This record gives sequence, C-alpha cells and structure tokens, in this order.
Amino acid sequence: MASADLITKCKLSQRIVTTAFDEEIGGLLDAAMLDMGVAGVEVPSSLDALVETAAFTYVKCHFGQPDDYDRLKKSYDEQKAQLSMCTGYTNWGGANG
Repeated sequence: MASADLITKCKLSQRIVTTAFDEEIGGLLDAAMLDMGVAGVEVPSSLDALVETAAFTYVKCHFGQPDDYDRLKKSYDEQKAQLSMCTGYTNWGGANG
C-alpha cells in the first residue's frame, strides 16, 4: 500500500481534505505504480517529482467521475510514455542512472 505521506501529498494535489478516501487513493496510487511498471518504468523506492506527478494524474483520472477524463488519461499516458523512454527510469540496456 502507498505510504501515508504519499497519500497525503496526493490528496493535497487533488484538494481533498477528508481522510474518508485514503484507502481508495492508496489503491489508485498502487495501481499507478504497477501500470507504470507494466510499461517498463522502474519506479524508484524514493519517488521523484516526475513519478509522483504521473501517479497523481492517474489518481485524478480514476478517482470519482471527472468531467475531463479523456484529457487526464491522455496526460497520464504521455507522462508514462516519457518515463518509459528515459534510461534513468528503465532497466533496458544497462544500469539506471
């Protein structure tokens, strides 16, 4: 499960102040990390701003029923694709870094 700190940061980015959705948001964050992994992104244990932003976009896209789902989905897919093409975020062809 996503860390409490990551859930708090995500809620802040989404302007959510209640704790009622922490479990759902944590699950969506986990799903985002797994989805990026399927695309070849090695999610670092210490998340950076690029991975966090992609994960938060995933949450915003899948939490509730957003009016701008298509735009958010396209944005997340683009962020995921960019990460999957960066040698610092994949293990394709050698060591990270």
